[in-house]
Amino acid sequence: MLAGVAALAVGAAPAPTAPVVLAAASLQESMTAAADAWARAGHPRPVISFAASSTLARQVEAGAPADLFVSADEEWMDVLAAKKLLAPGTRADLVGNRLVVVEAAGRHSRIPLGGAALARVLGGAALAMADPDSVPAGKYGKAALQKLGAWNVVASRVVRAENVRAALALIERGAAPFGIVYLTDAKASTKVRVAGIFPATSHPPIVYPIARIAVSTNPQGEGFRRFLLSATGRAVFARYGFSTPRSR
Repeated sequence: MLAGVAALAVGAAPAPTAPVVLAAASLQESMTAAADAWARAGHPRPVISFAASSTLARQVEAGAPADLFVSADEEWMDVLAAKKLLAPGTRADLVGNRLVVVEAAGRHSRIPLGGAALARVLGGAALAMADPDSVPAGKYGKAALQKLGAWNVVASRVVRAENVRAALALIERGAAPFGIVYLTDAKASTKVRVAGIFPATSHPPIVYPIARIAVSTNPQGEGFRRFLLSATGRAVFARYGFSTPRSR
């Protein structure tokens, strides 16, 4: 009888719950692959919501029931940290990236990344970017254009997108001749080509921090966070063109 009771107790143990991850839009392919790898190891497959980091951070502020947040910049993670919405000791730099100018595949422009020449090329028509006022990719792009002396010329031509993948889609559809996205976004599309790579010194370091959200009580969330930061997890991101975060 005791054996039967023990078997019932074991049978009644709740199954692990899949962690919920809020991740920057530019991580779509890589984070999906990482989630698949985690699931193959016998864990519940993470549920991932992709959007602009600004949108996701506001969801966390509003009390979204999620376990992890992965931002495409440090500023939005800082906002949550200041409001004590992150679990202490869980924030870490996950990956880095590069910023590029893209155009439709089949074109062969050469982008002079500096001064009046850059302004002349990019300022003559629509330039697709993630919103430079709030979305990380857009903020990096604006900083680079300001540093290189082209922002004042191109600002009135900017077509603002809700996130970096929306900006990429505008180039793919031919709605704008040029766009500014991450190098990994360009690699993920067969419909665009890289026309120029911004100097790393022209904008703040592109760092993707990860943290567990303070309200999370799911141990699978912490497990997946540790997996992503492991050598195995980082190797997944490297396959999609992400780099090791450079020093700030």
